[in-house]
Amino acid sequence: MSVDALLVLSFGGPEGQDDVLPFLENVTRGRGVPPERLAEVAEHYRHFGGVSPINRLNRDLIEAVRAALSKHGLDLPVYFGNRNWHPMVEDTVGEMAENGVRRALVFATSAYGGYSACRQYDEDIVRARKAVGERAPELVKLRQFFDHPLFVDAVADAVSAARQELPERFRRDFRLVFTAHSIPMSFDAAAGVAEQGGHRYSRQVAEAARLAAKASGHAEFDVVWQSRSGPPQVPWLAPDIVDHLDTLHADGVGAVVVCPVGFVSDHLEVVWDLDTEARARAAELGMAFARAATPGEDPRFAELVVELVREHVDDAPQRRLSSVPAGGCTTNGQFCAPSCCEPPRRPGR
Repeated sequence: MSVDALLVLSFGGPEGQDDVLPFLENVTRGRGVPPERLAEVAEHYRHFGGVSPINRLNRDLIEAVRAALSKHGLDLPVYFGNRNWHPMVEDTVGEMAENGVRRALVFATSAYGGYSACRQYDEDIVRARKAVGERAPELVKLRQFFDHPLFVDAVADAVSAARQELPERFRRDFRLVFTAHSIPMSFDAAAGVAEQGGHRYSRQVAEAARLAAKASGHAEFDVVWQSRSGPPQVPWLAPDIVDHLDTLHADGVGAVVVCPVGFVSDHLEVVWDLDTEARARAAELGMAFARAATPGEDPRFAELVVELVREHVDDAPQRRLSSVPAGGCTTNGQFCAPSCCEPPRRPGR
């Protein structure tokens, strides 16, 4: 396939105190989130000066991807667009059109399937192309990569490095705990097409955890969840990481390594829910705590992006370590299958 550019498409995050509430309003638009809940979440961002690390980390990733593309002889400009904060994807796709880009690949910064992790990025592409109109380039989104060997190796090495941060007496006697962003259980049941049994998101997270645990030499591990929101009467994937720490403490566990396998970079959810809340709870319980780094800053991650690009431009073979159903490769927001990863309808809609 002949392509003119690569677009890195991400979630976005505020970069100052004045950005926080407008950003959160973008994230929650149409969901009926009460103002008091927005104010509560805003305080998490304000704790860090109103700045999420995600935009900086994505800019760093883009520079690394540019260097990796050049190393492999691929002359592709790399653009940056977000769903919820500047640079907005609509503006970026408009810039691409002005620059004469006719066909581009899109790397979405999520390894997994599911509505928010995959399908919503397709919707971002549709919205951006509609905003630009007839001049909009063709946009081909790259596939999910939760079981790519470079992703798994980066996560595994981060687990091994985190273990060394524990007090020496715990480095062979700790519990390995993988986390990912919780979603409503009804969304997880809808994640995937019927013939594949649904539950694509949680199945992929569990498989990525299994592969990374094996690669780092651990036969036993837990998969738990974090960052849930929404009304308490709606069931979400559980247990929550903080509740799980309580359970481990009751079982006599003295140390944990927590690996945010569901995230490719340090979203605010990672630095708040894990580095702040979970770490504080572990300290209250007297548990040693270490958090593994996310893989986005590992040099292999940029190489992973280039491998996904080469699957299209050079017909390079896909490298996968599992047979768990995957997908995500779409053109102009045309979904893998009509029913793939649709969110369940809300009552009254």
